[in-house]
Amino acid sequence: MKNINYMLKRSKRKTLSMEITPELTVIVRAPIKASVEVIDDFVYSHAEWIEKSVEKQRLRMQSRLPEPSADVIKALKTKARLLLPERTAHFAAIMGVEPKSVRITSAEKRLGSCSGDNRINFSYRVMMYDEDVIDYVVIHELAHIKEHNHSKRFYGIVEKYCPDYRNIQKKIKG
Repeated sequence: MKNINYMLKRSKRKTLSMEITPELTVIVRAPIKASVEVIDDFVYSHAEWIEKSVEKQRLRMQSRLPEPSADVIKALKTKARLLLPERTAHFAAIMGVEPKSVRITSAEKRLGSCSGDNRINFSYRVMMYDEDVIDYVVIHELAHIKEHNHSKRFYGIVEKYCPDYRNIQKKIKG
């Protein structure tokens, strides 16, 4: 069995968990009193998952869009401020929902979000994608006004207004 390097983080938790960071580091979270043997057994029993996940993360990082320059960011934010409120109003009327507000952010990991009180945020980064992806993100966030989760019902709403959403999700994930 080959050696698997990992970073251990102990806390007041009851279970073991593992994640692969974008930097390809394996992080193991463990209860404070978990023995090194139990943790090592956990890690080695997931060796195949670790290998697949590291490769998946490596491919994901390779396919990421490069970080835009300051001028490009400014242009994307301007475009987002013009287009996204208009697309949101368009689909909100079709879907019969009303967001409290629409904001443009610089979020790096999420293209959009919807708060519990129906405030919608879009990252300017969504503007780096094709129109079908932009519309999907708008529809996805508006669907949260009806369903504040990612249940079957939620995706039923998304599919009603964006039948090709599964293929669009694949575009986003690379």
